[in-house]
Amino acid sequence: MANSVSARKSARQSLSRRLSNQGLRTAYRTSVKSVQKAVESGDKKLAQATFKVAQSSIDKIADKKIVHKNKAARHKKRLNASIRAMP
Repeated sequence: MANSVSARKSARQSLSRRLSNQGLRTAYRTSVKSVQKAVESGDKKLAQATFKVAQSSIDKIADKKIVHKNKAARHKKRLNASIRAMP
């Protein structure tokens, strides 16, 4: 348990940051999964539309340094490659 005033404040801040980051990370994972499902369904137009939405979500979470920028770029590259490989 935090004893000093500054330590208590830091604990409050870290809790609110954690909850905020958790929500963003969940949205990120959901958007990636929605693109993957669209690719599996075989609908290229739907996959491209969901990828466009997921791309902004991925960039947003990388800008806030919740996920490393290289990991975000890797996800975008792989999702885009799976869409391009569709007939």
